[in-house]
Amino acid sequence: MKIKNSCAMVTGGASGLGEATVRNIIRQGGKALVIDVSTEKGKQLQEELGEAVLFVKADVTNEEDIRNAIDEGIDKLGPLNMVINCAGVVVAQKVLSRKGTHSLEDFTKVISVNLVGTFNVIRLATERMVSNNENEEGGRGVIINTASVAAFDGQIGQAAYSASKGGIVGMTLPIARELATKGIRVVSIAPGLFHTPMFDALPEEARTSLGEMVPFPPRLGYPSEYAQLVQSIIENPMLNGDTIRLDGAIRMQPK
Repeated sequence: MKIKNSCAMVTGGASGLGEATVRNIIRQGGKALVIDVSTEKGKQLQEELGEAVLFVKADVTNEEDIRNAIDEGIDKLGPLNMVINCAGVVVAQKVLSRKGTHSLEDFTKVISVNLVGTFNVIRLATERMVSNNENEEGGRGVIINTASVAAFDGQIGQAAYSASKGGIVGMTLPIARELATKGIRVVSIAPGLFHTPMFDALPEEARTSLGEMVPFPPRLGYPSEYAQLVQSIIENPMLNGDTIRLDGAIRMQPK
């Protein structure tokens, strides 16, 4: 699928991996519907990148929010060709610690945003994408989800996060198989340690130490490298139904 003149919906698109993806899509001549809960950052991005970007504040777990956002995006930017799910939250808690047991409310929230939210966006976007005109290979759209290496190498304290990302990995193939008959590809990316806003609160020394855990290159990943893989998936029609690790060969230790 060609990015130029196509429209991508990017959840969590106002910062981190999502923002880098939006910026790259615009550089390639595409259009972006940015979904985020951060109004300030979303509006700043829209103002900076111009009329090819539409920001809509929406919660990925809310059916009405996402349905309205998709409708507004299609109305102003045209048919929805690509969906990149980057919205997510993280909680670090042990199942049992000196403070007590893992908060059930926190566990539920992480599953709700990361997994249920991703599925909610997929199902509602698919409803509109099936009406797209086919390209020369019969394709109508591409859906890209964000999993994590934590889905495979979850560390102590990552039960909720790993479960949510493992769910994304687990649903990638069955959804890809189902949507294959409709010309929609589904692929997930499992990033390793990336320099996103989550790491900004850490001292430089700590970020460097984390980066050195990566075999090669021994550093945190750049959001632009995630965006580069998103572009490759969109443009390569044989990438479908799988989860691609983007991690510099890191395998996380228990803690």
